[in-house]
Amino acid sequence: MTKIIMNGCNGHMGQVISGLVKDDPEAEITAGIDAIDNRDNGYPVFTDIKRCDVDADVVIDFSSPQALDGLLRFCIEGQIPVVLCSTGLTEAQLVQIEEASKKVAVLKSANMSLGVNTLLHLIQEAAKVLAGAGFDMEVVEKHHRLKKDAPSGTALALADSLNDAMGNTYHYIYDRSQKMEPRDDKEIGLSAVRGGTIVGEHDVIFAGPDEVVTFSHTAYSKAVFGKGAVEAAKYLAGRPAGYYHMSDVIAGV
Repeated sequence: MTKIIMNGCNGHMGQVISGLVKDDPEAEITAGIDAIDNRDNGYPVFTDIKRCDVDADVVIDFSSPQALDGLLRFCIEGQIPVVLCSTGLTEAQLVQIEEASKKVAVLKSANMSLGVNTLLHLIQEAAKVLAGAGFDMEVVEKHHRLKKDAPSGTALALADSLNDAMGNTYHYIYDRSQKMEPRDDKEIGLSAVRGGTIVGEHDVIFAGPDEVVTFSHTAYSKAVFGKGAVEAAKYLAGRPAGYYHMSDVIAGV
């Protein structure tokens, strides 16, 4: 049984994960952390992480960048592995996470979905064959109208995965409106669509002479991200210090 502390337990994803864990015989949430304690979660909730004295094997974090300092300090002092799911982190905070991983097990991913992380692997294999044969590569993502960043972190992760497969010899084009010229052989195009309540759609397109191959992932609810976070937590519990990735979880599922 994996014992979990849910950081950001009263936020939307915290509640999604709380619901998922209730139905998971291999995990339980033993405590939650949230600035506002206004729900009956069935487990104790602490408004200050420093006051949390409940035993746990791992922390899942779906809070905010402002909470990172206290969270990492808590995990390092208690030697509790942490799955970081919060977005909007600064470059300085990413360095801070890298340093923390030398002292405690840390897993961070741009997207916690098991499907997306499987896709990251599949498109690398496709790129080696198709891009190597001269196919052009494009990433198109769609999200709800309230999403502020574009392209999405997942779209960038997909582009990075393609680029890694090709020896990082490609560059990214985010806006073709100012480019009155044909694409060159080393472009990866990224396009963003915003509208309605689209949870998340990502297409990776390989366009070659007389044929097109498309890899697609569609999230119909945010539960897919919660499921991935729970699987990551079960994987990370008991691991030694280090920087882990969802690819490690996929390999172990």
